[in-house]
Amino acid sequence: MSNGPLSGVRVIDASTILAGPLCCQILGDFGADVIKIEHPTAGDSMRGHGPSKDGVPLWWKEISRNKRTIGVQLSTEEGADILRRLAATADVLVENFRPGTLERWGLAPEDLHRINPDLVIVRVTGFGQQGPYSSRPGFGTLAESMSGFAHLTGEADGPPTLPAFGLADSLAGIAASSATMMALFARTTGEGGGQVVDLSLLEPILAAVGPGPTIYDQLGLVGSRHGNRSTNNAPRNTYRTKDDQWVAVSSSAQAVAERVLTLVGHPEVTQEPWFTSGAGRVEHVELIDELVGRWIRDRTREDVLRAFDEAGAAISPIYSAQDVVEDEHITATGMITEVPDPELGSIAMHNVMWRMSRTPGGIRFAGRPLGADTDDVLINELGLDQQTVSDLRERSVVA
Repeated sequence: MSNGPLSGVRVIDASTILAGPLCCQILGDFGADVIKIEHPTAGDSMRGHGPSKDGVPLWWKEISRNKRTIGVQLSTEEGADILRRLAATADVLVENFRPGTLERWGLAPEDLHRINPDLVIVRVTGFGQQGPYSSRPGFGTLAESMSGFAHLTGEADGPPTLPAFGLADSLAGIAASSATMMALFARTTGEGGGQVVDLSLLEPILAAVGPGPTIYDQLGLVGSRHGNRSTNNAPRNTYRTKDDQWVAVSSSAQAVAERVLTLVGHPEVTQEPWFTSGAGRVEHVELIDELVGRWIRDRTREDVLRAFDEAGAAISPIYSAQDVVEDEHITATGMITEVPDPELGSIAMHNVMWRMSRTPGGIRFAGRPLGADTDDVLINELGLDQQTVSDLRERSVVA
């Protein structure tokens, strides 16, 4: 990994579920030396998320890959001092404690910047460091609710719907990695030096949901739920095939919409005046969905996909996790990769998120057991002696 673009950058991951760890996973994927700090007895909460195999947490293997792990109780004076020592050697600290927690432990940004003025401190919370909601517990579900996502998701006559995965956290994690890189770049320009990045779970998903606030501000309009349909174009929906599979059709482009209706045997519809705009097609979505859905219902998924492909129309199968790992394109491009692991032998997991021609990044190792690197970091890198570490371990300050 000497060719990783972040080779030589040290990151302290003092965060947990899920945004902060994902940010640090991305940084580690591209060469950063990430040191993961966990609670010395309870471990990181991510270890308890999702299924395990033979007692080994599977999500942990991916989210904590390329991270050395140490167990440190930061709320103790000795633990806080270890973080200070680490901060002196680091480029980035990522944390997601509730606002005021680091300050209570004597680890406020201004304290850490006195030790290391170049440190980039990324603070990920539910609602940010300031404002009326800053002290509230922050979870992705709350951000998914307050962003407008749940309000717009689900069937028109059904309840607001939450995602089945950590959407807000994942968006925030990716945003945090981008913010980290901006702060690192800023060290090389102008006055240089470190800074504090204040990132909430709410803001990235607010952006992803779209321009609802602007539309409301200018037009007084509020969006509503439409199931899998779009308010901007048609056909756009999921459809069941003859063999009880599902496909998704999209037609954001006028030419694609024309191809779809011609393919399903109704080119005359494309000649209607209303068909020339997405808004017009949405007004006649019941007719369009009936024509497209009926044609798809009479054919197997394989036949439907082949016909759409030959017609140059946009379609995709609805995949399960099994479909993902068996897909020929995903396999051929390495989107899912096999990672050797001493605990589980070999693990299939998502590869790095993007490809870089000169500094590609990669996965060096999967998530490690609690405290696997405590001695190496504290003794070999921070200069603590073996007896001191043993004493701290006996008192559960470290693991």
